[in-house]
Amino acid sequence: MNEEAMCFTCHSSLRWPWPRSPSLLLVVMVSRDVGLRVGLEGVQTSMCSRTGSPMEESNLGQDGDIVLEAQSVPVIIDGDASRSAMILSRTLGPLFIPMISYLASCPCLSDRQQYPNFFRTIPSDINQAKVMARLAIRFNWTWIGAVLSDNDYGRLAIQVFEEEIRESGVCVAFSEILSRETIEEDAIRVANTIQHSTARVILIFTWYTDVAELFLQLAKINVTDRQFLASEAWSTATDLLHNVALSKVASGVLGVAIRSAASIPLCSGRETLEGVEKRFTDTSHLRAAYNAYLAVYVAAHGLHSLLSCPDEGSAPTDNSSTCSSPYNITPKELLEHLNKVNFTTPHGEKFFFEGADIPAVYDLVNWKSTPDGSLAMFTIGRLVGSDLHLNESAIQWSTGSTQVPISVCSESCPPGTRKAIKKGEPVCCFDCIPCTDGEVSNETGSHQCRRCPVEFWSNPGHTACIPRKVDFLSFNETMGIVLTTAAVSGAVVTAAVFIVFLHYRHTPVVRANNSELSFLLLLSLKLCFLCALVFIGRPSVWSCRLQQAAFGISFVLCVSCLQVKTIVVLAAFRSARPGAGGLMKWFGTGQQRGSVCFYTCIQVIICTIWLSLSPPVPYRDLGFQGSKVNLECAMSSVVGFAVVLGYIGFLACLCLLLAFLARKLPDNFNEAKFITFSMLIFCAVWVAFVPAYISSPGKYSVAVEIFAILASSYGLLLCIFAPKCFIILLKPERNTKKHLMGR
Repeated sequence: MNEEAMCFTCHSSLRWPWPRSPSLLLVVMVSRDVGLRVGLEGVQTSMCSRTGSPMEESNLGQDGDIVLEAQSVPVIIDGDASRSAMILSRTLGPLFIPMISYLASCPCLSDRQQYPNFFRTIPSDINQAKVMARLAIRFNWTWIGAVLSDNDYGRLAIQVFEEEIRESGVCVAFSEILSRETIEEDAIRVANTIQHSTARVILIFTWYTDVAELFLQLAKINVTDRQFLASEAWSTATDLLHNVALSKVASGVLGVAIRSAASIPLCSGRETLEGVEKRFTDTSHLRAAYNAYLAVYVAAHGLHSLLSCPDEGSAPTDNSSTCSSPYNITPKELLEHLNKVNFTTPHGEKFFFEGADIPAVYDLVNWKSTPDGSLAMFTIGRLVGSDLHLNESAIQWSTGSTQVPISVCSESCPPGTRKAIKKGEPVCCFDCIPCTDGEVSNETGSHQCRRCPVEFWSNPGHTACIPRKVDFLSFNETMGIVLTTAAVSGAVVTAAVFIVFLHYRHTPVVRANNSELSFLLLLSLKLCFLCALVFIGRPSVWSCRLQQAAFGISFVLCVSCLQVKTIVVLAAFRSARPGAGGLMKWFGTGQQRGSVCFYTCIQVIICTIWLSLSPPVPYRDLGFQGSKVNLECAMSSVVGFAVVLGYIGFLACLCLLLAFLARKLPDNFNEAKFITFSMLIFCAVWVAFVPAYISSPGKYSVAVEIFAILASSYGLLLCIFAPKCFIILLKPERNTKKHLMGR
């Protein structure tokens, strides 16, 4: 058929509107061991002449071939395989004889250093491997099996395919070889591999006879759900297409095919080919023959360019030449002109060479099932250069539907997770690991999770960053309610004790050891309970300042009262000794009030200086990793807080020491021993407070401080006033001066 197409093209070329064309024609010779040779002859020796006259007998060989003189063969058209094209090109290279092939597709022939005289009208195999890779990426097939021929055709194809998919997350599940010498055993082995593989898309680069044997073995084991990608070597093989036994396996094949012509205008004139109904008179469905058709046109245009004379008076151009004689053409001259060939075919296709190659043009074909159960091939797209045009809705897949089949090693990771490559597995085999807190992934198949900005946190699904909630110890939460209840209860109990003492203020228990200090102590304890409430709620500039000032002053007032009480007890018993009668005059009521005011004023001065120079301020703690931002009062000056706390500790330790010394003084109601016990509790609480406060995060540090305030306040209230209230309310008979002075 290719020879008939060449003859048809020869006739067509005669009708081409060559400007000022000399009377020369192409001579075509078909030879199985040499190839198709196109020579230049005169009208008298042409195979396809303008007049249609027969060839002279002197130009016919014994087998009917055209015999030409060596010097009359300026170009050769070869239709054989790549290997013979390589041999022929190397043989003709030193003679500068151009060679045009329409079937040799080996990428190696693109090397102009080794094959400077080679041209072809079929794209290099590199291009169809690239098309296969683009299809795999387009349809998200990340797990593909490959079946290859045991030669350069298969090995180069898979090499190019793997290079194209390397950065796209596509992997080759397996790569099996079909050898023609052991095709039956290989087909059985490959069929079993396909059956047990999780890959649902199989790429096949081999000859159609090998594919037929493979499909036969797949049909025997009922593997009919695989999607096959066909190379041009078998994508248009009618033997496979019309084989009913293979129709279930071959249904849905998607393949790359040598391009076909949409339509070619038939010759008109003296050739009278218009009315001839032959295969080669319509190349709209011919593929290899269409490449042969183009090869003849390339040779004709090269010769035309070489023999054309420039117009008179026109400026010389790169393509212009002096008139060459049709009978004195050198192959080297023709080779130069073939490199510059650029024309439009009769049906509007632009044609030119890029080195030895032409821009890639392929048809994309699909094998569809017909109502009668057979298969038919349909063109569903075309690749032109780098532009891929594909009608996806027209594709019938191996499943019989228009739903794109899925072929993956691992399902795509949903949003909120990331890929984690399995050890020792290809990159497309992975586990999906949930993003950690504070990280998100909002795309399917993310390789890594993205950390949220500092003021944002991940939502529960780890798919988006949401603003972090402001967190502080509020009155509405459980911990805030408990602490508030404890603080208010302490204040109420203190107020109740105050009322009891006020009611029984004239009794000996109340009047003992300066009742005025007892009332002042109750007032300071109430302030201690109430100052805990200032720590609860949303921190503000004023609340942060008031917290530490109220805490520091209230506790100094409380401890000062206890210390003065202890000093009064010591002074009272020492004044009973001979010669110490004037000791109490230095510890009268006025001195006691003055001492309390003095100790308290020192704390007031410390707090004033601290809050004036570097007060606590509201601070959003973003360093704590979580869905919440801690809003707290930050200590701008830790030294100031340490001095306030240290002064309270100093007074407490001094009071504890004095009370400890006075604990065994003779008295039925020696208040010093209760002060000793209360100060032990007080010191223990605040010693434990320091490490607990430092190690507690966020609002829990505030809760620790409130707990310390309440615990120490309750300790003082119960240790000092509970025994007195017990006597006043439950043992009134002991609330007498006689009983108190009994010892």
